[in-house]
Amino acid sequence: MSLLEVKVPQLSESISEATLVEWNKRVGDQVQIDEVLVAIETEKIVLDIPSPASGKLVSVAVENGATVLADQVIAVIDTDAVEVQTKTNELDALTEEIKVSPILMPSAEKILLNEALDPNEIRGTGLGGRITKADVLREMEIIEKTPKPVEAVSAEEEVVQKNMGAHSDRLDQRVPMSRLRSMVAERLVRSQQTSAILTTFNEVNMAPVIELRKRYKEAFEKKYNVKLGFMSFFVKAVCSALKEYPIINASVEGSDIVYHNYFDIGIAVASPRGLVVPVLRNADQLSFAEIEQQIADFGRRAKEGKLTIEELSGGTFTISNGGVFGSLFSTPIINPPQSAILGVHATKERPVVENGEIVIRPMNYFALSYDHRIIDGREAVLALVAIKNALEDPARLLLEI
Repeated sequence: MSLLEVKVPQLSESISEATLVEWNKRVGDQVQIDEVLVAIETEKIVLDIPSPASGKLVSVAVENGATVLADQVIAVIDTDAVEVQTKTNELDALTEEIKVSPILMPSAEKILLNEALDPNEIRGTGLGGRITKADVLREMEIIEKTPKPVEAVSAEEEVVQKNMGAHSDRLDQRVPMSRLRSMVAERLVRSQQTSAILTTFNEVNMAPVIELRKRYKEAFEKKYNVKLGFMSFFVKAVCSALKEYPIINASVEGSDIVYHNYFDIGIAVASPRGLVVPVLRNADQLSFAEIEQQIADFGRRAKEGKLTIEELSGGTFTISNGGVFGSLFSTPIINPPQSAILGVHATKERPVVENGEIVIRPMNYFALSYDHRIIDGREAVLALVAIKNALEDPARLLLEI
């Protein structure tokens, strides 16, 4: 017997533990190399742990729902057991090949097709084992009299059922928070407790960006195979403002202010498991197409739960676009250790005054929340004005002025 330990992989520097979500195999099961054994959940993503070798799962050290640490042994595989299984599989395959399909009488075949019955489950009493109409009718009668099995209830459904009241119109449902939801809640509360958060607002006339996007969106999509959205304009405008006001891109570490000479922009994305923030590295160096392609990829893999820890770590500034859900106004909470976050909202046509006249323009309220411990109101307001000016005159983004 040759035993191989299965360990929890290394987690990122900011993550010390994870939750074992669910085993895909049971003790005694055969496993193949790279086959997913178990899923673990960190505060950011769900990780699938593959089998390091083929063999038999001989022991499991941690049950579903338990907390695990990096390098912790969670299972043991007997790699010598793989040969026995291989021979068994070959024998099963050979047996399958020599199976002979039962012979059906025409009247029996018609009923089988209508009732969707398996001929291999019916004993034929005709000549040479042929299945007759009477054999099929007898099988149908047996099925009709057999009690229906009680449907299995999943663990999650059982939790829900136990916590439901007796009255159908007054129901309670109690389910545990996922690790992601718990950590997001803890981080946001900590942000409000440790940062002096203020929010400044401004309104942005989106007409120039809308017109530019309308004019070039077909050619853009045809050339780059991705839609031209608004987020690439937001990212470019933010990078321009952060270069002009670097304190907005800084962070607090103890009693020090750390200025970052790079621009890693986090993009808040909704996923089935909750809010995640994948990061655009060196966003100022990316083209509009590269930004849109990365964001589209982030959104797709967020839904599939396939974002990596590295993609969700770091970031010097965050953009949260609640407008895609219809939000008109909000005060976003800073994502620590960052010192500022931009909230973008729904664009709505509103009356505004231009040159002494009332006109209708597509307006969007922008909100910049900032840590007042290191960012003064002047810098915050001017940075948001810089973002506004860049979007109301997109040529600035191309000319970098």
